Amino acid sequence: MSSGHHHPHDDHHGHSHGHGHAHGVPSGPAGFDRAFGIGIALNIAFVAIEAFYGWKIDSLALLADAGHNLSDVFGLVLAWGGALAGRLRPGARYTYGWKRASILAAFANALLLLVAMGTLAWEAVQRLQTPQAVEGVTVMVVAGIGIIVNTATALLFMRGRHTDLNIRGAFQHMAADALVSAGVVLAGGLALWLGWTWLDPVASLLIAAVIVVGTWHLFKQSLHLLFDGVPYGIDLHAVQRLLESLPGVDRVHDLHVWAMGTTQTALTAHLVMPLGQADDAFLQHATDELQAHFKIEHVTIQVVRVPFTTACASLAPAAAAGGPEK
Repeated sequence: MSSGHHHPHDDHHGHSHGHGHAHGVPSGPAGFDRAFGIGIALNIAFVAIEAFYGWKIDSLALLADAGHNLSDVFGLVLAWGGALAGRLRPGARYTYGWKRASILAAFANALLLLVAMGTLAWEAVQRLQTPQAVEGVTVMVVAGIGIIVNTATALLFMRGRHTDLNIRGAFQHMAADALVSAGVVLAGGLALWLGWTWLDPVASLLIAAVIVVGTWHLFKQSLHLLFDGVPYGIDLHAVQRLLESLPGVDRVHDLHVWAMGTTQTALTAHLVMPLGQADDAFLQHATDELQAHFKIEHVTIQVVRVPFTTACASLAPAAAAGGPEK
């Protein structure tokens, strides 16, 4: 849902609403459809190659990395599905559309990776007890192909990683895989040179550790958004101060900010204005300020002279606030 043109209005109940959006085809990672298609195709081909040679030479590092890359294929499918669902038009049953599907996809992606890495670590610990020699040259060649495939796929998503959590998840996984493949090449070279049979499972453990560390923030952030947490990068107290600085506003009640999807943010608030100074120009200005300073696209403001509902306790008065909630 793009910000589009603003249509602030006053309804006949005396409530004022400023909607910083247009109910049309939403903005979103539509430009990444080709990237998803190419990335999925490349990774399926690589998984087949890696699994075959991992099975042929009995390399846990290659088999484990093939399993991880297969989970990345599922992750890319999830991310693409979330992006596509998020672009479905709102309707009478789903008035926000399916934008939250992108958040759910990012969460499922992170959860899938964490489970896969736990399994990998367990298998590596078992293999450490009975280390086996592997063909270092084969490991290095196959992992070298992985560096190329994963780097190319990561580059497809590079431009969207700063603006969309769902796209960032896809980018992080591919970039991490490229580093992991480089680590496998190094481990294969050392095993070939020094004959260290324990290096293969140790490389697997390092793979698991690197990916868990890289995935944890994605898991935490997507879970936060699933529970309507204030999106990272938005200081709720700063939003409150901006609204209270508007002319005629005495205080702010029932301020809520949440993510509609991985690219769009919504806000609702009650503005207490004793003189009732709320016309279209005021609402337009409030909407523009929220968009300019916080990139909040979907704005709904209710103006009252005297509060007639119990104030929400989600936020303390700005004057008493010590800073953003942690």
